[in-house]
Amino acid sequence: MKILIQGGRLIDPQSSTDAITNVAISAGKIVAIGNAPEGFQAQKTIDAKGCIVVPGLVDLAVRLREPGYEHEGMLDSELTAAVAGGVTSLVCPPDTDPVLDEPGLVEMLRFRAEKLNRSKVMPLGALTRGLKGEILTEMVQLADAGCVGFTQAEVALENTQVLQRALQYANSFGYTVWLRPQEMHLGKGVAASGPLATRMGLSGVPVAAETIALHTIFELIKSTKAHVHLCRLSSAAGVALVRQAKADGLPITCDVSINSLHLTDADVGYFDSRARVSPPLRQQRDREALRQGLADGTIDALVSDHCPVGEDEKALPFAEAEPGATGLELLLSLALKWAQDDKVPLPRAMATLTSGAAKVLCKDIGQIKTGAPADVCIFDPLASWQVTAQALRSQGKFTPFSGYELPGRVRYTLVGGQVAFQA
Repeated sequence: MKILIQGGRLIDPQSSTDAITNVAISAGKIVAIGNAPEGFQAQKTIDAKGCIVVPGLVDLAVRLREPGYEHEGMLDSELTAAVAGGVTSLVCPPDTDPVLDEPGLVEMLRFRAEKLNRSKVMPLGALTRGLKGEILTEMVQLADAGCVGFTQAEVALENTQVLQRALQYANSFGYTVWLRPQEMHLGKGVAASGPLATRMGLSGVPVAAETIALHTIFELIKSTKAHVHLCRLSSAAGVALVRQAKADGLPITCDVSINSLHLTDADVGYFDSRARVSPPLRQQRDREALRQGLADGTIDALVSDHCPVGEDEKALPFAEAEPGATGLELLLSLALKWAQDDKVPLPRAMATLTSGAAKVLCKDIGQIKTGAPADVCIFDPLASWQVTAQALRSQGKFTPFSGYELPGRVRYTLVGGQVAFQA
């Protein structure tokens, strides 16, 4: 289909483009920016005046809950939520049931996602069989099946020697290992260590759980030369360590979740299980350091950390409730809110959702240029919406942002040159 996006403000952080212009699309590709090619006859014209046109968002942390946890979310519902939030490419972890540790399971997931014709799904393969931390998976076969990296998801590796071997093996083939920096034994609490957790009688996760893990990872990177992506930093101390490691030239990238970027442990309120997330919400000084790290480029990408949780799993005492919150449809709006609150230039904010995330994946996505796949998000920056269960298309309805009035409404999402969502 030939589509002309007309009169929108095009922001493409990869090429530093920020201009009112047109975008012409044909056969799933962007064929022109500005004047349409000679003879181009649009079958559909999208009036984008007053709207912002950006590359389709790339979300690096999305649990699709399938296979194995269909009562909490399904491919259909979660990919519908993704395009409603302007997300055209997403990365999902392997902690499904069964675990994504065999090529056939990865191929089945990708095939089912492709049939839905919505967001592009890029799976991470399990680093160890069954995520048990003992035997390495066949990374080459998993990569051939479509895995973009390897991870233990939320399951910490107790055996440092296994992690060292995994990094050596991954580096020999140029694969990226995605690690959540959390020391196994210190990270078993349910809230961030501090006066609030103590007063509420909640078991705490100290900052040291993150910093000890980071020191270990950095030392192993130095010896193996492996590329590591650090998932969901949560502390000021962690940001400082990553900033120094990058200055020292270590091959690392990292991300932060929308939850840690906006909320603190005070948002737990009176044991509100909607704020039971992982990593736990920390203190205000940590939140401010994360916001500054994202603004100055220390942190490469902002992620939704989308983790839909069922009502039965959330309707429990705080310490027993399943951690997780829906986030796909909130990602763009919360990036805009951060930009407004901290006076971050809009192109920089959009970079954390597009080109920054694409850099982590080393893929030619997250940009609008001639010849590129036509993955596009068009949103109205002046519109606002209220976060309610009824407003969310995800099967997961629980989020600590319930009731918030947020800026930005997605008007169109195009995936491969086809309209996947229209408000």
